[in-house]
Amino acid sequence: MKFKKKGLALSVMMSAGLLLAACSGGEKEAEKPADEGAATDTPSSDVLSVAMVTDTGGVDDKSFNQSAWKGITEYGESNGLERGDNGYDYLPSTKEADFKPNLNNLVRRDFDIVFGIGYLMDDAIHEIASQKPDTNFVIVDSEVEGDNVASVMFKEQEGAFLAGVAAALTTETDKIGFVGGMDIPVIKRFEAGFIEGVKAINPDIKVDVQYVASFTDAALGKGAASRMYADGADIVFHAAGGAGVGVFAEAKELKKASPDKNFWVIGVDSDQYEEGKVDENTNVTLTSMLKRVDVAVLDITERANNGEFPGGETLVYGLEDEGVILADSRGAISEEILAKVAEFEAKIASGEIEVPEEPVK
Repeated sequence: MKFKKKGLALSVMMSAGLLLAACSGGEKEAEKPADEGAATDTPSSDVLSVAMVTDTGGVDDKSFNQSAWKGITEYGESNGLERGDNGYDYLPSTKEADFKPNLNNLVRRDFDIVFGIGYLMDDAIHEIASQKPDTNFVIVDSEVEGDNVASVMFKEQEGAFLAGVAAALTTETDKIGFVGGMDIPVIKRFEAGFIEGVKAINPDIKVDVQYVASFTDAALGKGAASRMYADGADIVFHAAGGAGVGVFAEAKELKKASPDKNFWVIGVDSDQYEEGKVDENTNVTLTSMLKRVDVAVLDITERANNGEFPGGETLVYGLEDEGVILADSRGAISEEILAKVAEFEAKIASGEIEVPEEPVK
């Protein structure tokens, strides 16, 4: 990964087994009262406390926020911290108006590091961080200037490219869908990479792109997916947060009604295999494009705990360091196709292929 200001490099390595275990633990932790956090070790007096503010998708969105919470939980538990003040915690946001009060709340509770999850929190982080110079802030998916602010970005287009390759080599109808949440730069990177990956295999494949203007309304995601499948698409990739749950719901309903037809979904951010479960023997999840928000959160928090908070820097996580990657398909994708995906992965990581950040007109 490249750090724009200091040119440092980071190697991010996690096994698939650890990733799945952490995902499961993240869901359970989100349900705990603030005084029931698990502690595995006695915390040192100089271990930093950390908290996050979710965007409107909530901490258990099976996607972006949940991945971030997983990283914070792992940091807290590995350092013997408890859930709550002087440890680790989160505050949920149900609307954008919650961002500033939630950030201020965590500052007043004296957390050392406060994460703002998502592009939509850009203005709130900028304002609160400038007012609270003694607190370190991290914004995910945007760039905010300030000596006490670290910015985290991802090369979503690179992981989405691999998802496009897998989809193009798997489709039997040559019709594929992409459901985006908000029409914002981060989601456009998903769209751009996915389309380019499909085109790299077969430029004649039709990719139907629809934005639902929400990261929370599952009904809108379901409606978009319904139109795509009805038009003949057999694979839909969503980058829509909670709205993407509706994509899975539609695919599962169709699969139940027509077991012999394919209605695949490619998940996003976290491994969404469980979301695609129809019954014990059937699953509509082809794969998921993992965006390692958990790894970024854990990395930055550990850096800060070592006295190296990257304030004023932008950290960019891509394929080269496994900041984005495809999840285990559990056999849904053939070994032959996976080998082809690996070829493109190597070319992107080496710089031989540069994936655009915006859709090519």
